[in-house]
Amino acid sequence: MDPYRVSVAPMMEWTDRHCRYFMRLLSPSALLYTEMVTAAALHHGNHEQLLQYDAAEHPLALQLGGSEPSLMAEAAMLGQQYGYDEININVGCPSDRVQSGQFGACLMASPQTVAACVQAMRSAVDLPVTVKTRIGIDDRDDYEFLTDFIDAVAAVGCRKFIVHARIAILSGLSPKENRTIPPLNYERVYRIKQDYPQLDIVLNGGLETIQQIDLALSHVDAVMIGRQAYHRPYLLSELERHFNPDWSLPSRQEIVQDLLPYIEREVTSGTPLHRITRHIMGLFAGVPGARIWRRHLSENSYAAGAGPEVLLDALTAMSQPV
Repeated sequence: MDPYRVSVAPMMEWTDRHCRYFMRLLSPSALLYTEMVTAAALHHGNHEQLLQYDAAEHPLALQLGGSEPSLMAEAAMLGQQYGYDEININVGCPSDRVQSGQFGACLMASPQTVAACVQAMRSAVDLPVTVKTRIGIDDRDDYEFLTDFIDAVAAVGCRKFIVHARIAILSGLSPKENRTIPPLNYERVYRIKQDYPQLDIVLNGGLETIQQIDLALSHVDAVMIGRQAYHRPYLLSELERHFNPDWSLPSRQEIVQDLLPYIEREVTSGTPLHRITRHIMGLFAGVPGARIWRRHLSENSYAAGAGPEVLLDALTAMSQPV
């Protein structure tokens, strides 16, 4: 059974190292994922820039994109050298750029290619090698298409599948539309768990409430939360308390205070404040003062020399009568 009941989805342009550090403050136990890093970029690029993270981010998985087994194995070895806890293969992203590179959701149509990558990666590292996929692509919205894919990849030792419960429409819908327009089909993911009880099956897609997550966990091993964890991140703390009642639920203000030393350190080393604060806009979503919080960060985080005081001033502004 997957040891992580809750994970946060890899999201391009969102789950960078600053976002992940913030999310770790919200939840000590959630499994975090990097943005997708391509195997080719690691082969040709700056490893430190692409793979750096703060030790506090553990448990942390590296998501890789690619379809060449030797490059994927090389990338997995780098992930192991950098201390990641899991290596995940992206077989779910529907963007044109990903398709042209022959990775992402289009690889569902080439299960033997994915299997070859998994086999090469598992031979190269001791870490779990997992796959994130969709339930289908384009006109292949049938259970057999999904099971053929899982059969091929599980046969070479993959034991964990994160399944986004929508098909991907590779021509005709944008990546953004692919996250919402194809209908959710949780039942198909639940059936996969029934038919493959030996595998860890993680449900992804459309999960927004503790009640939804509890229901999902009665059918699958774990859940992965995407946009809701980003736009309403305090949900991660509420889930942590829900599953670990002895954990002391921090207030949103306490989360801000805990983030300040990290901001001071990063700003001192040259990171512009707005690269961090853009990830925390939703911290007060749904509570009084949320608009003041967002506005103050938006208006002040880009100023030259901006630092932790911007967040403290935002908290003060929220506490003032309007």
